[in-house]
Amino acid sequence: MTIPYSSTQPVPAIGAVTPPSGAARPRLAFLGTGYLGATYAICFAELGYEVLGFDVDEAKIAKLAGGAVPFHEPGLDELLRRNLAAGRLRFTTDYKETADFADIHFICVGTPQRADGMGADLSYVEAAVTGLSQHLTRKALIVGKSTVPVGTAEWIEQLVGKHAQADLGVEVAWSPEFLQEGFAVEDVLRPNRIVVGVKSEWANAMLYAAHKGVFDLAATEDREVPLVVTDFATAELVKVAANAFLATKISFINAMAEVCEVAGGDVTMLARSIGYDPRIGNRFLQAGVGFGGGCLPKDIRAFQARAQELGAGEALRFLHEVDLINLRRRTRVLQLAADLLGRRSGPAGPDLSGTRIAVLGATFKPNSDDVRDAPSLAVAALLAKAGADVRVYDPEGMENARAAQPDLTYEASMNDAVRGADLVCVLTEWADFRNADPVALGELAAGRRVIDGRNCLDSALWTHAGWEYRGMGRP
Repeated sequence: MTIPYSSTQPVPAIGAVTPPSGAARPRLAFLGTGYLGATYAICFAELGYEVLGFDVDEAKIAKLAGGAVPFHEPGLDELLRRNLAAGRLRFTTDYKETADFADIHFICVGTPQRADGMGADLSYVEAAVTGLSQHLTRKALIVGKSTVPVGTAEWIEQLVGKHAQADLGVEVAWSPEFLQEGFAVEDVLRPNRIVVGVKSEWANAMLYAAHKGVFDLAATEDREVPLVVTDFATAELVKVAANAFLATKISFINAMAEVCEVAGGDVTMLARSIGYDPRIGNRFLQAGVGFGGGCLPKDIRAFQARAQELGAGEALRFLHEVDLINLRRRTRVLQLAADLLGRRSGPAGPDLSGTRIAVLGATFKPNSDDVRDAPSLAVAALLAKAGADVRVYDPEGMENARAAQPDLTYEASMNDAVRGADLVCVLTEWADFRNADPVALGELAAGRRVIDGRNCLDSALWTHAGWEYRGMGRP
């Protein structure tokens, strides 16, 4: 059931519900205060809810309680401090306190790729649900938000049945998240849809009450937020299906870039031309070094693994090729670097010893400090392995990059990274890099050679400034 909701009308067949705590509106807990849980906790407090954030990481909780967000997300620090001061938001490491406080418990812990395969590691989900369930003393709703294999909600019901008192009537529901790093505050406060997987009218009503602040904000701004009410399996599949589609779209245009590189075409013009077709659209049609981050790569692999377990592996075989295309774009930068620097590639790849290369960008996307599976950092490591003296700079991701790739050399500014470089590689499309002055940078570099790994630079401007320019899939 899809409801294009306006708060001036009641949602059909839901009605009012009294939270088990007796509060006027449900009290919310978010278990796991990483990127997902902390963002949701802070934003729902901003919507006026009483919110408790839980995590087993004492240092993370202390930092949040002290008014500091432990990752970079524009606008979130101010909201955190404001809602701490207002008394709507607090943080804890105590399962009992969390169980006693909330009516609805959102599970927001990580589901990384398993070390022994492509599937998702659900150990953090199991620990959170088990730790919470055994401390519950009244009816509550446990809602999954983490991205998980289909079938996880049913498994969580079993965990709850094993660890919570049966007479409490604790229920489970699912409501996937759709956050985009760099835009997460807007995505929580003004989502383009809300999806809930429920088994009872009570769970449906509780989740509606939990999101009423979102609907009310939309009504004041004359917007509608579609509400999709569905079953567990569909709700679990929504996020992984969306990520698989986006990954496929990105890899499709990168496959076209490979064709353009041998045929002499320009993938940016190709993408623009097909993007005007409303059936296709131009979003996620930017060719470059491919996708990364903590979601798309591991999610499409876990999706394949789960489909295989369910006997539908053949249906998702194409995602293996999507993954391979994505990874190939990283080695393409290495090939372009060898070409620009006049180095031949042998069986073991090119020898770039004696060259200095500036890598601009370490995060997987701009407006984030997330370096998980970042193509930029992976390319920097490939260049260093080939013998180059690599100097990395990123506006926000330096600390995380140093932890992930400690053997690389990091510079304090873009100018420091470019100074003395034989080649500059722009691998994350930060505004600082897109808007950089190629004339000024040319005076710092030892050689005016640039690889535009995100096709984000003005090629004519850089060429006019004397740079030898190479884009991805461009002549």
